[in-house]
Amino acid sequence: MPPDPRGPAALDRWETDRGPAEVGVGPAPQPWPDDPRLDPELLAGGDRRNVVDRYRYWRVEAVMADLDTRRHPFHVAVENWAHDLNIGSVVRTANAFNASSVHIVGERRWNRRGAMVTDRYMHVYLHPEVDSLAAWAADRGLPVLGVDNLPGSVPLETYDLPRACMLIFGQEGPGLSQQARAACSQVLSVAQSGSTRSVNAAAAAAVAMHAWVRRHDFGQFPTAGTS
Repeated sequence: MPPDPRGPAALDRWETDRGPAEVGVGPAPQPWPDDPRLDPELLAGGDRRNVVDRYRYWRVEAVMADLDTRRHPFHVAVENWAHDLNIGSVVRTANAFNASSVHIVGERRWNRRGAMVTDRYMHVYLHPEVDSLAAWAADRGLPVLGVDNLPGSVPLETYDLPRACMLIFGQEGPGLSQQARAACSQVLSVAQSGSTRSVNAAAAAAVAMHAWVRRHDFGQFPTAGTS
């Protein structure tokens, strides 16, 4: 078998000629540490969850508690009027960037498949309508910022995102509803240069959340474009 051109580490992550590599770790060697954060079932059977290594063998409640000590003060909302398949991906991205909370606006049932079980580690709130979300944000002093490529929107790339805020995303196709637009103090757009009207809703959410991380975790201030 020739060496993998992607390097030895690829064997741990990608499919080889012997089949897909397993994710996670197997049973923990004994004796097990005396640590209340650890789950005996995971220690005995292995941990194949989609978590970073520091949380291997940890109970769900322990992971959640640790994340709560360092949540970012931005919140994420997404409209769900037609069981949008993108919602799970938005939730997964919110977990990756450790958002304070996720809000589903509209239908209570939402497609969790794309979340890859990350919703277990998030504070998820359900709102029957936009007014409920807007009131929740107002009670906590959070400006509601929409992300959609609409006439009059401000480029995300040049906007100084506030540290504490609520980012709201519309569903695939129609984008932000009229009610959501009315609730926003500002609507931001993602710069594009191709032929499509807009990027995928989950992709736009990832771009916006990463813009927040760049601004507040890395201190990168937005600047006006030069083109």
